[in-house]
Amino acid sequence: MAGPSTYEPKGAVMRWMDTRLPIVRMGADFMTFPTPRNLNYWWTFGGILLLCLMIQIVTGVILGMHYVAHIDHAFDSVQRIRRDVPYGWLMQSAHAVGASMFFLAVYMHMFRALYYGSYKAPREVLWIIGCLIYLVMMATAFLGYTLPWGQMSFWGATVITGFFGAVPVVGEGLQQWLLGGYAVDNATLNRFYSLHYLLPFIIAALSGLHVWALHVTGSSNPIGVSSKVKTDTLPFHPYFTVKDMFAVTVFLIIFAFFLFYLPDALGHADNYIKADPLKTPPHIVPEWYFLPFYAILRAVPDKLAGILLMLGAIAVLFVLPWLDTSRVRSMRFRPIARWFFFFFVIFCFILGWCGAGVPDDYAIKIGDGGITFYRLGQISTLYYFAYFIVILPILGLIEDPVERPASITQAILDYGDKPEPEKVLVPAE
Repeated sequence: MAGPSTYEPKGAVMRWMDTRLPIVRMGADFMTFPTPRNLNYWWTFGGILLLCLMIQIVTGVILGMHYVAHIDHAFDSVQRIRRDVPYGWLMQSAHAVGASMFFLAVYMHMFRALYYGSYKAPREVLWIIGCLIYLVMMATAFLGYTLPWGQMSFWGATVITGFFGAVPVVGEGLQQWLLGGYAVDNATLNRFYSLHYLLPFIIAALSGLHVWALHVTGSSNPIGVSSKVKTDTLPFHPYFTVKDMFAVTVFLIIFAFFLFYLPDALGHADNYIKADPLKTPPHIVPEWYFLPFYAILRAVPDKLAGILLMLGAIAVLFVLPWLDTSRVRSMRFRPIARWFFFFFVIFCFILGWCGAGVPDDYAIKIGDGGITFYRLGQISTLYYFAYFIVILPILGLIEDPVERPASITQAILDYGDKPEPEKVLVPAE
């Protein structure tokens, strides 16, 4: 908890404003928010994600001024933005590269939360809001992927909306509602454009709610021990704003490298070909940040079962705080769980690799035969669900964690020649 506000308005005008709209007080309290003093650079991705969201909204609004949401003109309007609109090439590339950077940062943010147990009590609601943000991000990215109206845009929209038709009873009606008709056409593009323009502002609202929830429960930390005394924390500014600024600078260097040197490297080459309903690409794949879920979708031959698996892969994240039965938050003190987590990360990468490959192609050669992408995707999917539904619940009951420091301060102080205070096993609060 942040505790009572310590802000004191100076001057009559500031006091008058503070009693009516305490914006300055909110900003001051944010900067003085007590933050665990042992946070490392894995905690800087929150600020990086805020920057990514701002870039996407600003560039998206500018692009929306020049984009034409019509199947006969959408592709050409994107090319005109890149060639004729002043700095249009920069706005379009920043928006396209920014989407990949956004997902890169959010995946790092999520893996950090999984490793350090940031989803555990009392931060369950904070985690659920984060999962909602991720879900809306996925919807926004899919809708945006259709707007350039290239080959992958058109056929990606055709394939994904076709999955809704597999839903029993309401599937056909739901699919027609999404399409605005019976096929991917101009009505579909208009609907997707409107929703793509709207959803980033919903993400911004959810992000504000996410930060609010964070300031109610307080931030987690690498050792998973709650702050107990004042010396366990430091003001957010200047100690952590400086760290965030350094991390943001490094992130922007990586962002700029792709933006100025490889702006099209993260997209699919076929999407620079105008959409042709009469010519199907040899291999339809989504953007790289959807590939793990695409592999899960293809892990079973039945369309409906594949959809349920893909939705389940996201839904399981929402109930994760109750699936992990361990009383210790951080995997720093859970050596067995740490190994399973590392395997989980590896299998997530394998799922992405399988999602990009043709199912019947060999992924790993073994003598004269091999394991196909399809079979490897099935194995990885099985481990993905087993990690959440089987491994974490069982490990929480049988694993014996190593001893943890009694407080954050004890964990980071250099004791020199003094004997180190006795460590005790502290249950997660």
